[in-house]
Amino acid sequence: MTVATLSTRDLSSAAAELAGLSAGHAAAADACGRLSADVVTALRASGFARHFVSARFGGAEGSVADFVQGVLRVSAACAATGWCVALLAASSRYAAHLPEQGHEKLWGSGADALIATGLVPAGTAEPSENGYRLSGRWQYISGVDFADWVLLCANVSEEDAGPRFFALPRGTFGVVQSWDCVGMRATGSHTVVVDDVFVPAHLSFARAEMETGVNNWSPLPAHNIPFQAIGATTFAAPAVGAAQGALAAAVRVLKGKRLTEALQIELVRATARIDSARHLVEQNAAVIDDRTFTPTFLARNQRNASFAGEQAAEAVTALVRVAGTAGLSGSGELQRVWRDVTTATSHVALRYDITRAAANYSTALIEQAI
Repeated sequence: MTVATLSTRDLSSAAAELAGLSAGHAAAADACGRLSADVVTALRASGFARHFVSARFGGAEGSVADFVQGVLRVSAACAATGWCVALLAASSRYAAHLPEQGHEKLWGSGADALIATGLVPAGTAEPSENGYRLSGRWQYISGVDFADWVLLCANVSEEDAGPRFFALPRGTFGVVQSWDCVGMRATGSHTVVVDDVFVPAHLSFARAEMETGVNNWSPLPAHNIPFQAIGATTFAAPAVGAAQGALAAAVRVLKGKRLTEALQIELVRATARIDSARHLVEQNAAVIDDRTFTPTFLARNQRNASFAGEQAAEAVTALVRVAGTAGLSGSGELQRVWRDVTTATSHVALRYDITRAAANYSTALIEQAI
């Protein structure tokens, strides 16, 4: 099955085709802990990696709304594939903060470079002539098995220097096969190891630029988004899409069975949770595309993403209860998605306490009170 690139098809059509292909490989990918070669090829051709890349490199300069819809579609078919396309697309957006020469290096030969990102600062960068020397270990780098580049955040040894991101091409870093989680197994979120590698200055930028959404090299709207507005949404969308897939799987299990009133109520509540979660991530996308970056909307986006993840997890757990033992078959789709959603929504980006989503939105509400 061939997935058309964005030169001939839009992201929606390509996402639908990628969803169809990845659904057929999802069980095997979960079992072996990696996406199939066919799915990776289709993923590269689908247009997610180029969605936020500048048109002058062949990118789509796409909207966040289209990105979210595409992620929802793919994740409903295969949560791991949806997670990977979400993070790969986001990584291209992060990398747009690199200096102009860095843009040429990553996308000069094509807009479909696959970039895997380590957002959490780890390792150390030592300033060197015309660049830095980077060393360290970065855990949970989703998609690193097939990434062309990694974008790693590290602390700089200079006093008062904040963390920076560093882009490294494949062949300059090692990968330790460390990912062994009960869910999202096929994301291949392994550990990246770097041992005293020189990174030129044009392949580095300050983390603060990504956090504030102020891009010194690109005026494109998608390259100038505060992280608070979009960061957690990137992780929530795959979970919500997977919950939609879980609902479809549960309905197939339940077909032909008689449900008690209590189970009917639980099923209906689960559908409402999934719909509300989807509406929340769509609302976040609208805020970003409309560029309404007020303190209240930024904080609400954080809240929305965390709550959407929470609702998705609760909905899928409820669906498992409604389906009963039939939904927990070891080879069944529902139990696989249950594991995937449970794992995805455990991510730190969706935690109220770690992201301060609750405190931030509470503060914003109170400060705007008349």
